[in-house]
Amino acid sequence: MNDESDDQRASPVPLSAPARRVLGVLVEKAKTTPDSYPLTLAGIVSGSNQKSNRDPKMDFDDDDVLLALDELRTVGAAREVQGSGRAIKYRHAAYDWLDVDGPGSAVMTELLLRGPQTLGELRTRASRMHPFADLDVLKQVVSGLAAKGLVEALTPPGRGQTFSHALYPPEERQYLNARLEKQLAAKATTPKASVDSSRTAVDQLLDRLEVVTDRIDTLEKRLAELENSNAPDSA
Repeated sequence: MNDESDDQRASPVPLSAPARRVLGVLVEKAKTTPDSYPLTLAGIVSGSNQKSNRDPKMDFDDDDVLLALDELRTVGAAREVQGSGRAIKYRHAAYDWLDVDGPGSAVMTELLLRGPQTLGELRTRASRMHPFADLDVLKQVVSGLAAKGLVEALTPPGRGQTFSHALYPPEERQYLNARLEKQLAAKATTPKASVDSSRTAVDQLLDRLEVVTDRIDTLEKRLAELENSNAPDSA
């Protein structure tokens, strides 16, 4: 039975940057460290400020996260639950709120945590939460999310096409458009050989970063399990 089956389904609405980060953290941790989920406030703060798998880097405190959680609860995307002790914990309601399944939630989570990405980047990064056999499978998932108005293409079709979630408030969306236009203009004035060389270097760096972040995720999972086992409400 789905944990969020009792929540009232609501149509997705734009979310502030802190709310998007917190929602992404809740879904990510539910998938990657289920033994320490639902999350305490401290766990959400730590996950939001995590150095790996995050873009941009953020520095939240308890008040920042509580405000984000209030926003998510108001729209029906998260809820508060009672832990086994006195600790209050939080869980997402993303499956119902976004009307997505496992593959769709993995893609949306990566977009919430890291911003716009290419299909290749999404497949590599989202596979830590849900396996994607090949790029065609990922394309079908992205197409389904786009049909629901949850994902949109930011650049024209072709190699390096970039996709984003559609939960940005209007003012952030305008800023994103301006930044993309500037990047596209810069690429248009760069010789093709230089672009190909840069892309190869970036791809190699991304491969190395994925290995490092996987190791970091493993360490964070072990740390979360230790913290959970030592928490007062686990006694």
